[in-house]
Amino acid sequence: MRVTALDIELGFTPEPLLDPDCFVRSTIADKSAASRRLLRGILVVVLFLAQVSLLPGRPNILLIVSEDNGPELGCYGEPFVQTPVLDKLAANGVLFERAYVPQAGCSQSRAALLTGLYPHQNGQIGLATWKFGLYRENTPNVIRSLKEAGYRTAIIGKLHVNPASAFPFDFKRMESSNFNRNKLQNYAREAERFIKQSELPFFLSVNYPDAHRPFLKSVGGVPKKPLTGAEVKPLSYFGLDTPDLRQQTADYYNCMSRLDSQIGELLEVLRKSGKFENTLIVYLGDHGADMLRGKRTSFEGGLRIPLIMSGGKHWKEGERCSELVSTIDLMPTLLEMAGVSPPGELPGRSMVSLLNGENVAWRTHLFAEFHLHSAHNYYPQRSVRDGRFKLIHNLMAGEINPGYEFTLQRFFKGVEEAISVAGEPVRGAYQRMRHPPEFELYDLENDPHEFENLAEDSDHAEAARRLKKRLLQWRISTKDPLLDRKKVLQLKSEIEACMKDGTPRKADLKLNYREYFFDESR
Repeated sequence: MRVTALDIELGFTPEPLLDPDCFVRSTIADKSAASRRLLRGILVVVLFLAQVSLLPGRPNILLIVSEDNGPELGCYGEPFVQTPVLDKLAANGVLFERAYVPQAGCSQSRAALLTGLYPHQNGQIGLATWKFGLYRENTPNVIRSLKEAGYRTAIIGKLHVNPASAFPFDFKRMESSNFNRNKLQNYAREAERFIKQSELPFFLSVNYPDAHRPFLKSVGGVPKKPLTGAEVKPLSYFGLDTPDLRQQTADYYNCMSRLDSQIGELLEVLRKSGKFENTLIVYLGDHGADMLRGKRTSFEGGLRIPLIMSGGKHWKEGERCSELVSTIDLMPTLLEMAGVSPPGELPGRSMVSLLNGENVAWRTHLFAEFHLHSAHNYYPQRSVRDGRFKLIHNLMAGEINPGYEFTLQRFFKGVEEAISVAGEPVRGAYQRMRHPPEFELYDLENDPHEFENLAEDSDHAEAARRLKKRLLQWRISTKDPLLDRKKVLQLKSEIEACMKDGTPRKADLKLNYREYFFDESR
């Protein structure tokens, strides 16, 4: 059993007490096979209980996940929103300046976080509410690994991954999405109930409904003084400024302030329990805001998230990390913190060395993808970025991206006029969203909001060539099923089969991609 630096720091050194197979062979070699099996089973139980008896010295893990928000927090430099709780959490821990999700969708992001696999690897490529799910129920995940190691496991709020039975939580409460924000005080109350149940270490995932649409200005008097559109500016990556966009931004910020208050109540429960100092706290958004050029896209506004980790006594305070990290890194990170070996090879990497402030060689490229959200917006993409440039590969180039009209018609019906009179490169960026070319290349250093496509610019040909090669290598190494054009079109045909008069019908959606994505005979 591997001993990590954190194990030693916490006083836990999980040396194997005994190899049951070796003991059985050496002590009862002359006994029957049945006797040997029985004794081995008894020894395995005894050794497991002995290991569990050491667990109280290992850290609790509190995972806090918010809905549909990027790094629009005070600690990330956002000037309008008020988030004192999360700002303090960052000041007492480590803030990751460049943290990303593998896909900007609720189910897809959460499944990747919990399994440590990209969506095309685990199968959750679309929303759970639209029948998408993991390829296999027995897919290894952080919940099962921690539970098997003796941790108590709980979830408060939605899971949103299929099948739910793949995640063996001991304690589940507030399981709906709760977008109406009903009984928000119960999140902290249920957390308190679970935390107090036992002295064994715990993994607790608390999933809040803010800042998902609808952007409710105030719930139960929180925030006390909601922002108005006159007090803010639209998010910079819109490239547009209208009264409606300002008001939507203000109400989005109000949701963030309410979220901050909710997290404050949760952390106060943890402090009162006496377990705060031995709890690793992880806060993140599941993907970017449900705004123009945000959620359901491969742009920075959709993929980049806030990620803050605070470990009480376990590392320095007030650190900022600029390395490229992804939520697929969280499973190996949390397992290492808990002294648990990962279940096989994972594409992510433990961030413990970064948290410890070690000078280590880190990744130079970060990858993401998109398939669809619901059946309204199938438009598969793959993307890669390095320290400066980002490349998006549109796998159905030449076709209109249905996600563009879906977003505008649902939430921004009056924005077309603003787009039509916008100057370049903003107007061109929206036209490109609607009808993407095969490749898009952005210089994030000089164009952080991805308005100017450099894919055909001869001055950037080397950057494009280099990223195309790296993206293809990643797709091959992760066995991306959509490398096969036939599978891109086969899934498209399944989606289109549920359409009636241009509108998808969930009841008519029949999905078979789990059967042919990795079927080499097709």
